[in-house]
Amino acid sequence: MNLEQERGTEEHAPAGARAAGRRADDGRPRGGGATRRRGAALENAILDAAWDVLVEHGFPGFTYEAVAARAGTSRPVLYRRWPQREDLLLATLTKRWQPIEVPDTGSLRDDAIGFLHNARAGRAHMITMMSVQLADYFRDAGTGFGELREALLAPGRATPFEMIVARAVERGELPDVPRPSRVVDLPFDLLRHDMVLTMRAVTDESIAEIVDKVWLPLLGLPGT
Repeated sequence: MNLEQERGTEEHAPAGARAAGRRADDGRPRGGGATRRRGAALENAILDAAWDVLVEHGFPGFTYEAVAARAGTSRPVLYRRWPQREDLLLATLTKRWQPIEVPDTGSLRDDAIGFLHNARAGRAHMITMMSVQLADYFRDAGTGFGELREALLAPGRATPFEMIVARAVERGELPDVPRPSRVVDLPFDLLRHDMVLTMRAVTDESIAEIVDKVWLPLLGLPGT
């Protein structure tokens, strides 16, 4: 059953069923509790429930029915906020995709290594989970992690390594010349690749190798 069919079922349900749906739509837990959730509280509860569903069942099980049941609400509540399942997925991931601190040590190399350490601590679990649980989504949508990452970034915001390189240019460590985004963002891409490939935490030695043996030489600097 597609989304329009589901909406039609809701709209043409018997009056008693629609009334029951409205009573559930107020955000009360379906168990009959008196607490009414509205606004941000209700939305946070739904997105937390959506995350749990995604982790447990992957994208194939990430349905309006499953999320509504886990959140103790109804499908129309979800439809009003996120008309498409992809909208709900993006909102769920955005809530969990917290910014990673970008160091400002005064050194290009130290900033790069420090950021990769922070990314390893803050992203390892989420990246490996997304790679497994969203495999069906990537296949159906014809996209990959890179496109999803772009969608999760705030519009117009520089990537962490764009910020790191810009600071290095301001300090005079790097010449102010155009650089392909693939080169600038390569350290994080390689870190993500290692996380997904090994399903283990990337070692300090691997992080140093990414920066010293691959990235700095690509930028025209000697590695340490």
